[in-house]
Amino acid sequence: MSDPGPSLRWTRPPSAAAYMLRAFWPGRRERTLHPRLALAWAGARWSEEDLAAFEALTSLSDTTGLGLLAPHVLGFRLTMALLTRPEMPVPIWGILQTRNHLVELCPVARDAALDLDARVSAGRVVDKGAELDVLTTARVDGAVVWQSLVTFFTRGRWGAAEAPSPLAAPPQVRAEPSATWRLEDAGHALVGRLTGDHNGLHYWDAYARRFGFPRAFYHPPRVLAECLARLPAPPPSGPRRLDVWLRGPVPHGAEVRLGVERAGAGAAFTLHAADARPCLVGRLGPAGASEAVLG
Repeated sequence: MSDPGPSLRWTRPPSAAAYMLRAFWPGRRERTLHPRLALAWAGARWSEEDLAAFEALTSLSDTTGLGLLAPHVLGFRLTMALLTRPEMPVPIWGILQTRNHLVELCPVARDAALDLDARVSAGRVVDKGAELDVLTTARVDGAVVWQSLVTFFTRGRWGAAEAPSPLAAPPQVRAEPSATWRLEDAGHALVGRLTGDHNGLHYWDAYARRFGFPRAFYHPPRVLAECLARLPAPPPSGPRRLDVWLRGPVPHGAEVRLGVERAGAGAAFTLHAADARPCLVGRLGPAGASEAVLG
C-alpha cells in the first residue's frame, strides 16, 4: 500500500483514555482489509525511569541501546490508537494478535527521540477469518532504524481464503527446556501504561472468564522480554531480527519452560506453560539484507 491516505499526527503520547473510549463507539465500519489510514507520533521517547522499571520487571537489558523490544513496547500505543479508529473493519475487541516480526537495523540510543508511524500494510482472507498486518517504522533524524510487522486475526466470513502470508508458518523447534521459572504476578499496570494496552484480559480474572479464559494473562511484550532475557544475544554488529508466533495466552503466575535450539549465530525457541502446546514459538538472530526490511 504505497499511499496510506491522510495521517493523524501526535507530538505527545496518544491518549489511552481517548482511544479506549473510542473503541466502544459503535459507528459504521467499512468491511475492507485495506483501510487507508496512517498514524504518526513524533519524538517518542522512553524516560529513564520507565525503561529502568521495565527492565527490572522483565530482567531484560540491552547495554548497546534500546534493543529489539523496547521500541515495540513504546510504539504499541500507536498501534492501539490505529486499531481503535472507526476506519478499521472490526472493533479492537474482535481481533487477536498472532505474530510479531521486529527488526533493529542499527543500535538506537536509549534516550533517542523516535519518529514513529503505523499503518495497515496488508490484509488477507484466511481460513475462518482474516488477517491485518500493522507496519510500524521508527526513524531517528529521518533514517529508518527499526521496524515491526504485527499481524492480527479476526474471525468471520470475508470470502474465499487467499494465499497465506509467507510469514505464517513458525519454525519447527525440538529442544528440551533450558530454563524454567515462575512469572511474577505483578507489574500488569506498568506494562499496560507503557504499551497503552488496557484490555481487561490482562488485569482481572473475572473479566477474562467472561471471554472463556480461566484467568487473566500477561501482555505479550512482557512475556517476550522475559524470554529474550534468557536467550543468547545475536552479534551486536549488523541488523537483528526477532520473529514470534503467539499460540496461546500465558496466565498470571504461570510456571513456564523455555526450550532453545541454537542455529548458527541465532536461536529458535519455544515457551510452554501448563499445556503440551507452546504458548509461543520464536526465532532470534542476525537479519540478512532480504530480512532487514519489513515493508
